[in-house]
Amino acid sequence: MDKKRVVLAFSGGLDTSFCVKYLSEELGYEVYTAIANTGGISDEELAAIEERAYKLGAAHHVALDVTEEYYHKCIKYMVYGNILRNGTYPISVSSERTFQAIAIIEYAKRVGAHCVAHGSTGAGNDQVRFDLTFQILAPEIEIITPTRDMTLTREYEISYLKEHGYQTDFTKLEYSINKGLWGTSIGGKETLKSEQTLPESAYPSQVTKSGEESLTLTFANGEIAAVNGVDYADKVEAIRTIEKIGSAYGIGRDMHVGDTIIGIKGRVGFEAAAPMLIIAAHKMLEKHTLTKWQLYWKEQIGTWYGMFLHEAQYLDPTMRDMEAFLDSTQQNVNGTVEITLRPYSYTLVGVTTDFDLMKTDFGEYGEVNKAWSADDVKGFTKIMGNSMKIYYNKKRQNG
Repeated sequence: MDKKRVVLAFSGGLDTSFCVKYLSEELGYEVYTAIANTGGISDEELAAIEERAYKLGAAHHVALDVTEEYYHKCIKYMVYGNILRNGTYPISVSSERTFQAIAIIEYAKRVGAHCVAHGSTGAGNDQVRFDLTFQILAPEIEIITPTRDMTLTREYEISYLKEHGYQTDFTKLEYSINKGLWGTSIGGKETLKSEQTLPESAYPSQVTKSGEESLTLTFANGEIAAVNGVDYADKVEAIRTIEKIGSAYGIGRDMHVGDTIIGIKGRVGFEAAAPMLIIAAHKMLEKHTLTKWQLYWKEQIGTWYGMFLHEAQYLDPTMRDMEAFLDSTQQNVNGTVEITLRPYSYTLVGVTTDFDLMKTDFGEYGEVNKAWSADDVKGFTKIMGNSMKIYYNKKRQNG
């Protein structure tokens, strides 16, 4: 009898390495391993992950590159919405998970898998992101989660792998590091305590530059179009270029504390030079090119979009509605922003744009009024104050 086929979302770490062995040797599945790369994994790392999959007994392994899809269907809108969760975190690696899950389940359908599996534990957000995406896109495919269902310890998994003939160094690193196109998360030690922060050595990118440097970012319809005057048709490469420049100054480092999908508080360190610089520059350019109410409603929509994205709601149709709104706000977001970089900080210097609503023939703030008279302002102010005058008049009458 042919074995049932399972597609395992495989990272090459301890949990998913255990899953390969367990699914094949204990449950008798034909295991197909798949890693979905959203831009944070090098070719060398992908080769090492493939080698590990086959050594563990995978029948087949594939790397699925969804970087471009991740940019065009997600990162672009996070920039449009100037999205920073809790005003801090650019939803870095966590925003990748849904796109990885989509790629895995679509691959599972293509190869005729009976089941799909992942190695998430029961204490994090990723289990929900994977489960929910799998359930929506392929409700007919069973989901298997050995690490979560068996409440496994690290020691048990290592012992199991050794007993089943797989030897490697699973020495637990001090920190769990997840590198992605839109930032890198760092968890462990200090992030598990409320009163401590990460030391300099915990960050993958070290500070190598001193002094100051000017950086210019040019946007076309809200998207990054040029860096320091060099045009980038490839937006992914533009992001990588900005990350390289900014991370050398230690820009984009912070600690995020937020509410997880499962209801507990979570804390993580991160470095995200490109996201922080791009969002800051984009937001400043919008202040010059959008109206008051466009800015107001964009902020509301951006907050909801970021929350839904973080909490595994990407496939909800309201996300497409919010994207349509964000798209419509970007037609005049064109221009260049100058930024001064220095170790651990930056300053937004100013913008150059043909759509600058500050430069008009109507007047100069605090200086000269050109499109209205003094009497116009007196009448406007009198009418504007009517509701408050009525309120305080009644308050005086009633003592």
